[in-house]
Amino acid sequence: MADTVQPVTGEKDIGQTTGAANPNGVEAGHHRGYDARNPMANVHQDDQARLPAFGGEFQPGLYRPVEHRKFANPAPLGLCAFALTTFVLSCVNLNARGIKSPNIAVPLAFGYGGLVQLLAGMWEMAVGNTFGATALSSYGGFWIAYAILLTPNWGITDPEGPYKGQSVDSALGFFLTGWFIFTTILLLCTLRSTVMFFLLFFTLDLAFLMLACGHYAKDNGALASSTKLTQAGGGFGMLAAFLAWYNAFAGIADSSNSFFLIPVFHFPWSEKGRENRLAKSASHTA
Repeated sequence: MADTVQPVTGEKDIGQTTGAANPNGVEAGHHRGYDARNPMANVHQDDQARLPAFGGEFQPGLYRPVEHRKFANPAPLGLCAFALTTFVLSCVNLNARGIKSPNIAVPLAFGYGGLVQLLAGMWEMAVGNTFGATALSSYGGFWIAYAILLTPNWGITDPEGPYKGQSVDSALGFFLTGWFIFTTILLLCTLRSTVMFFLLFFTLDLAFLMLACGHYAKDNGALASSTKLTQAGGGFGMLAAFLAWYNAFAGIADSSNSFFLIPVFHFPWSEKGRENRLAKSASHTA
């Protein structure tokens, strides 16, 4: 059988590694062997060591080291576009300072959360990040679609519009429920990444769920419950916005532009978590 290139797993009993360590602390060179426990880990056939990704990379799995890339990391741009648009809409959902109309979010949803995030998703595809491309492009599409829903001239949600005599709130509930399902799928893909990355999708998932349930409750005539659910959705959306900014900062800040770096807290069962655990064990036995 031909030799295969094995991603860095941080475990000494899998494969044989040759080469020197790179500045990221990941050994560079050829990694030989086959991981029978995870066959999909053997699909990367390049000669570069794989870097355990973190929140700022918008990548929950092993990722190529930054010094070998031809392009900058597009994740912080997409995360910031998502964060600001979500923050403004969440302020409205929370009825902050008595503001109840969400139309102020329309220009942001079109220009920043929509277009800029969509472009960031396309660049994630260019750098080989499937998760980032899927997530950022999809949420860019979400914001564009949501802006279309809120554009008064198109009247999609107008009581006298296409849904005259039908339930506009149930239709909006269907729209948000679909995004809740999609976000749940992405959430499951973050379980082996970092705490901050996981919390971003967890709070966003709850925001979609609360907002969808708020529309369903309104359609059922439970106005008080609808208001509380919408405000709960705004609260979770606010948390998601700040977590997106947090992960974006983790991807932007380094020793060249910041006096401090923020932790993203790798899960103990993640690749980086296992590396840290093995390093601690080695230091105790030394």
